[in-house]
Amino acid sequence: MRNTSLIYVAITAGVLGYIGTMFEVLVFVYEHYWRGDACPELEQLGRKLSAHGFEPDEIQDALVWLDGLNLAAQSTRGALATPDHSAGPSAAQSAGSMRVYSVAEQDHLGAECLGFVSFLESSGVLPAPMREIVLDRAMAAPGDPVSLDDLKIIVLMVYWSFGEEPDALVLDELCDPADGRLAH
Repeated sequence: MRNTSLIYVAITAGVLGYIGTMFEVLVFVYEHYWRGDACPELEQLGRKLSAHGFEPDEIQDALVWLDGLNLAAQSTRGALATPDHSAGPSAAQSAGSMRVYSVAEQDHLGAECLGFVSFLESSGVLPAPMREIVLDRAMAAPGDPVSLDDLKIIVLMVYWSFGEEPDALVLDELCDPADGRLAH
């Protein structure tokens, strides 16, 4: 069962802080369509978003971003479906390999977002192919650097594009504020 109320409460209560207008559209899409494959075609989605009062420029930004997400998810599914995983470099990554971030990625994502991606990956909840999609979509997102709140929405949207929902602990991590937490 999908728990969108947790995300809605987190956003309306300001737990995720301010999110950009494109991200408001993405959250709306996440909340109203159970999985990426349940979402209408982009043209029809654009009309629905317009009917819900979103501005044309924020709709266009979100649709372009979603189109990139769909393309990345489809190519990753294809790479993961091949027996030898030869279709993509990230699919064939060994357990002992390490991701090195480019200067552009470091600048655009910032230390906080890169640390969060590393945390999710080392916790075993963000496999390398999904990490690469998160990074690709984060690089396509506005912000210099991208805020942690926006990155959390990107992670949710990547799970959504695969028709998966993160388990409860990951969802809690994505929707809870980092402020006020004590490190153990």
